[in-house]
Amino acid sequence: MLKKVLFFGGVLLSLGCARDISAKIANIPEASGVDYCSDSNTLVIANDEGWYYEVSTNGKILKKHKVKGDLEGVVCEENYFLFAVENKGLLKVNRKTNKKKLIPIEREYKNKDIKLISKNSGIEGIAKVGEFYYLSKQSKKKKDSLIAIVKINKNQAKIVDIIKPKIADIAGLTYHNGLLYMVSDKKDLLIKYNLDTKKVEQRVELPKSAQEGIAFDDKGFFYIADDEGTLLKYTEELLDNHKK
Repeated sequence: MLKKVLFFGGVLLSLGCARDISAKIANIPEASGVDYCSDSNTLVIANDEGWYYEVSTNGKILKKHKVKGDLEGVVCEENYFLFAVENKGLLKVNRKTNKKKLIPIEREYKNKDIKLISKNSGIEGIAKVGEFYYLSKQSKKKKDSLIAIVKINKNQAKIVDIIKPKIADIAGLTYHNGLLYMVSDKKDLLIKYNLDTKKVEQRVELPKSAQEGIAFDDKGFFYIADDEGTLLKYTEELLDNHKK
């Protein structure tokens, strides 16, 4: 079997299978979302208990901040972070001052309450596509999973469309090279989804973990936020060699 040898943050990995090319690069309690900030070449990681971390791509924790709420996903913008707060909405946090503002999401789409935020469930993932934000509602059942597309107008977010990809437990989202990527916690899968055809293009088996967030950098790596307390780093070669 072909062996692959990689260095991640000074850690030598000798691996016999491309799908196992990964490294635990940081310990982040209850890591629930991650995004890459291209302007600073760093990562921002959300935590279930209201903490967020700024981390180097090698896993060094640079900053740690506390805000209120169950943070389940994050998008890195030029001047602020936008967090998905599970049972409340979107939280905008200034990257320099840490000043925050809650942005509520209108409950209805086409005069029907889609229950994106309810007592027993809420937003689990967030990705930015153009001027829109894609928010996943997590469900153990395929038929109940959905992605709400929202647009922020001043101090409120409005649902403008809905996607039902028929994928159970969509715990994290990101947009990369024209495609929407999802991670399914229940199925230990990374899913590549084409927004134009509304079809799954690829399913990649991941090692068993509690995947709750995903992000790609611009150097050929992607990162998984593992709710069991770690940040995982993978090479994109995984996506080329493994399909399901």
